Amino acid sequence: MGTPLAEQLKQLPADARETLASYNFDEQRFLRLGAELRDGKHDDGVVHGKIEPPYEGDVVGMPATGSAEYERLKALGEAELAAGRVALVVLAGGMATRMGGVVKALVEALPGKTFLELRLDEIAAVERRYGKAPPFWLMTSDATEEKTRAALDGNLDDDRVATFTQYLSLRLTPKGDIFLDQNGQPSLHAPGHGDLPDALRRSGLLDRFVARGGRTLMMTNLDNMGGTLDAAIIGFHLNHGKPVTSEVVDKLADDRGGIPVRVDGKLRVLEEFRIPKSFDPATVRVFNTNVFHFDAVALRDLKMDWRFYTVKKKVGGQDVIQFERIVNEVTAELPTQYLHVPRTGPEARFLPVKDNDELAQRRPEIEAVARARGFSQ
Repeated sequence: MGTPLAEQLKQLPADARETLASYNFDEQRFLRLGAELRDGKHDDGVVHGKIEPPYEGDVVGMPATGSAEYERLKALGEAELAAGRVALVVLAGGMATRMGGVVKALVEALPGKTFLELRLDEIAAVERRYGKAPPFWLMTSDATEEKTRAALDGNLDDDRVATFTQYLSLRLTPKGDIFLDQNGQPSLHAPGHGDLPDALRRSGLLDRFVARGGRTLMMTNLDNMGGTLDAAIIGFHLNHGKPVTSEVVDKLADDRGGIPVRVDGKLRVLEEFRIPKSFDPATVRVFNTNVFHFDAVALRDLKMDWRFYTVKKKVGGQDVIQFERIVNEVTAELPTQYLHVPRTGPEARFLPVKDNDELAQRRPEIEAVARARGFSQ
């Protein structure tokens, strides 16, 4: 079997061990998952049970814009924004590997404006409209923390505008040994956006937010400039009373990711790799955007046994294994309302950007959305 994994950890260079420790590396979990990989017993993630599409009424839309009910929900959300009871949390741990390998927050989304600058403009627009800037927190990684903080510069106060880091782990070879690159160095990686609840609690930001009356967190991907703070949707979230709102859009043929399904009758989001071959994901016609509204207290108090999934990657042309967790697994623990939102037009809430070609296509949409929402002139 070779050198035990625990011994391989002890043999890592001191600087690698220090970096892992500073990013909350969970040694015991890593050893357990590594042992399962070595023994061929690692979890493939496929669920067992009866899988069904959402029932009628599981996915709902917003009331018509301008209707009495829409205006009621909008007023509810506006009151929350004016009181500072809503925070924006942005996932900013990724490198734009298909856009030159730079920190994605610093990619120019519109001429003269990076994704990070557009988010700051969004916060400024909310402050102009409601008289108070919502807390703005970015979950960074070891790869993005330093440059993100440098770009924020004078905006940072580590409370209202703050970064907090997700965790760090090690890649393995397919046989379950610590992977070493061509320079003999271990390969580190962030273990997925499922770090968010734990990392946010660990930062202290969530406790302080709740202590001063904060009630709602909206989470979105950095590159999805459709996923912005919206008073009516905040009101919708508060009004239905469940601790989570998951936004979904019409699903396109090439969409791959999370979809809402019922597992043994319980509604939740599942990534398609977790769905057994006996169920056709194409029967679900909506797609999770990774925009969530969370009840702040419910997220703070969340205790769940996270599942870590085996993900195959390549580093320097070599096959590697890493273990990741997924934030949408929260929907298996907390009751969730599914909200169907627009995918196109000035009200679009799902405008992901994965590479330069997609950014070139998206720029007119991003600009239209930014203008319509008042954070671009």
